[in-house]
Amino acid sequence: MAGHSKWSQIKRTKAVVDAKRGAVFTRLGREIMVAARAGADPTGNFQLRTAITRAKSAGMPSANIERAIAKGAGQSADGMQLEEVRYEGYGPGGMAVLVEALTDNRNRTAADLRLAFSKNGGNLGENGCVGYLFNHRSEVTITAAAADEERLLEGLLELDADGYELQDEETVVHGPFAALESLQDGLRGQGWDVREWGHNWTAITTAPIHDADTARQALKLLDCLDELDDVRSVNANLDLPDDLELSS
Repeated sequence: MAGHSKWSQIKRTKAVVDAKRGAVFTRLGREIMVAARAGADPTGNFQLRTAITRAKSAGMPSANIERAIAKGAGQSADGMQLEEVRYEGYGPGGMAVLVEALTDNRNRTAADLRLAFSKNGGNLGENGCVGYLFNHRSEVTITAAAADEERLLEGLLELDADGYELQDEETVVHGPFAALESLQDGLRGQGWDVREWGHNWTAITTAPIHDADTARQALKLLDCLDELDDVRSVNANLDLPDDLELSS
């Protein structure tokens, strides 16, 4: 299976830093609220269980988690209704960008995204303009190094997995969109330390950028989008050479 784009790797490093910011609690709270609509009991609600696990991993206080569940389940007087919306566009160097948002005001969110794109050399496109360049997949991250590869391969033959990616002391296992729950349960049942799991948009083809100025502008766009309050995830098919000098 093809490796992730450089932006995917940057996102993983960046997520560690983002987890220290208060804004991440707002995003996680919104995910919990949306998931809780299907039921406030995480035992029978895999999406909610996943959202709660992420929130706890980021250090979100239990009281915040409980309030988010109550809001999503309609037990709060807040009255805010969130919906999941996907936006697509283009960035510098022909980069394709796919953004997922949780919003209570589509007009506001679209305006914020359009401004971020236009200020950073990109443009917000129509729905479907770049979506076909990505696959929506399941990803489960486990603690497994290169030395564990043979045992991992044997275990994956028994699961609904179709690829993996070794990353230092961690390994990301890929599978079909619908297989997320069974895949992470299966890996845990085989004795692997499951660190995190979720759905991710994987680029089918990448947009290589070899010019440093263009690369910096592309990364700036992705950062600006990622910092918007309503944005849940930012995905791009950006691919940068390892030897590209990005310091200005």
